[in-house]
Amino acid sequence: MPVVAAYLIPGSPLPLVQRKNPPWGALADAMDRAGASLAQSGADTLVVYSTQWLAVLDQLWQTRPRASGVHVDENWHEFGALEFDMTMDVPLTEAIIAATPALGIRSKGVDYDGFPIDTGTIICSNFLDPGKRLPMVIASNNLYHDWDTTASLGRIAAEQAEAAGRRIAVVGVGGLSGSCFRHNIAIEDDHISRAEDDVWNRKILDLLESGQIEALKACAPQFAGEARADMGFKHMAFILGALNQRIHSATVHGYGPLYGTGAAVVEFQPAA
Repeated sequence: MPVVAAYLIPGSPLPLVQRKNPPWGALADAMDRAGASLAQSGADTLVVYSTQWLAVLDQLWQTRPRASGVHVDENWHEFGALEFDMTMDVPLTEAIIAATPALGIRSKGVDYDGFPIDTGTIICSNFLDPGKRLPMVIASNNLYHDWDTTASLGRIAAEQAEAAGRRIAVVGVGGLSGSCFRHNIAIEDDHISRAEDDVWNRKILDLLESGQIEALKACAPQFAGEARADMGFKHMAFILGALNQRIHSATVHGYGPLYGTGAAVVEFQPAA
């Protein structure tokens, strides 16, 4: 198996920029634990699918050898800027781009200075690989791709990694339930905005922890609709595609609210 580690993490900047707030600090601690696990995984490359990099026409992939700069989140700009510095695994990315037409998917590389790297990808890099040891493959979220198409992209990424002799860690960046508070709250009292969303989130996490992937896939459309899951929970589809639709189990390092929405940090144990 080319995938030596896999993670689900939230893409909100709040755990990074407001770590002292207890509900968000707990998620930050969870991401630190995931980062420590990644450091021990033996991965050569970090493959990231973020729900926040939106694409419409084609499937886009980062092919700029290095992307660095300062980013201001469009929602939480009052908490300050996010610095980032990433290098890309360009050969692996180009191999994936060349392979996607076989799936009926048009892909393009993005290679220009100052490209607006999304918050979720930056949060992934800064938390999971703070030392910037690993080159990255970064995939966009095409709004027209469904669950199965997104899963096929994860599968192609893993197949091309295996062909290239890469050991990869796969990260799906996105949230669980998506109902945020639409009014100001005392951030120290943040909680999941709707009780029914909390029930759904916990059900999904229970299925992941026990490795019940078929049950998860069966209820994912209902979860996406009733809990307003982030982008239809497609980031989970990408992870499962890379893992060949099989996991042994999962560890939930943290679960909690991000201004009413649901967020979790989950580490997957790939099936043998």
